[in-house]
Amino acid sequence: MNKILIVEDEEAIADLEKDYLELSGFEVEVANDGEMGLSKALGEDYNLIILDLMLPGVDGFEICRRVRDEKNTPIIMISAKKDDIDKIRGLGLGADDYMTKPFSPSELVARVKAHLARYERLIGSTIEENKVIEIRGLKIDTTARRVWVNGEEKTFTTKEFDLLTFLASHPNHVYTKDQLFSEIWDMESIGDIATVTVHIKKIREKIEFDTSKPQYIETIWGVGYRFKV
Repeated sequence: MNKILIVEDEEAIADLEKDYLELSGFEVEVANDGEMGLSKALGEDYNLIILDLMLPGVDGFEICRRVRDEKNTPIIMISAKKDDIDKIRGLGLGADDYMTKPFSPSELVARVKAHLARYERLIGSTIEENKVIEIRGLKIDTTARRVWVNGEEKTFTTKEFDLLTFLASHPNHVYTKDQLFSEIWDMESIGDIATVTVHIKKIREKIEFDTSKPQYIETIWGVGYRFKV
């Protein structure tokens, strides 16, 4: 269950936000002053922080700055001030969003869900291991967009890499030149299928030991190409 910290000195507002969030399945804690909010934000782990700007003790700007020095936790800043300068300052300190009072509690819940989903996608993408295809001495790191042949790195243009990766990701499948052009160049071929032939030739020059007897990309005469495994 996602855990949320609300730092808000107006208890009625804090209770309303807490009720709506708990009804939406979140675990919620409340701090009613800046010092307590800062202590909780730094000392405990939360999935998201809802941070009021005007607080007794330590204001929201300082809390945001201190949290950002140590954590990437999403922060939604709340304020009764409508001045752009406060919004700019808050976002500049690292807040992910800025809402002006009064606002609908359901809108707050929607924004909380959106920021949590975005943060989870971001975290997932940063910890995901690189996807690598390895076939008989050919190594393709599809994440880093790098290619090695028998341990030697080769340089590929964007379309050469995309074409090689597409074929290697669909081994033993025969594709026509039209299909490959549509897939890699994302448009109708209209006489441009020679582009595919040229790119296949360049790829073979980089990955094949003998281009006259290709071991990776095979020509299926009268049809197209396939990647052999």
